Amino acid sequence: MIVGVGIDVVDVARFLAALDRSPRLRDRLFTPEERDLVGGSLAARFAAKEAIAKALGAPGGMRWHDATVARVPGGAPAVSLRGTVLAVADGLGITSWHLSLSHDAGIASAIAVAER
Repeated sequence: MIVGVGIDVVDVARFLAALDRSPRLRDRLFTPEERDLVGGSLAARFAAKEAIAKALGAPGGMRWHDATVARVPGGAPAVSLRGTVLAVADGLGITSWHLSLSHDAGIASAIAVAER
């Protein structure tokens, strides 16, 4: 059963400019596993975190580091939750996630579907 769906779109150039203006922003938004990504891939990870939050109903108090978006063998994106994000997901009975990320023509996007 689908519990929530979230979508987000990011202007890659604008996002990267924000990271350049605020060097600490990269550390605040991304886990060590994500920080070395560049360009559209990094912007798509940010869009995925936003989409995950929206699928959870965008509750306050969630920490960016409590969701990691990585590639599993074969290239599909996967989410790993902990802390504040895991607590909200558990409270909603979410047992699985489906993610789709894309970046092209200066736009990064992500869709997250939460199921129980």
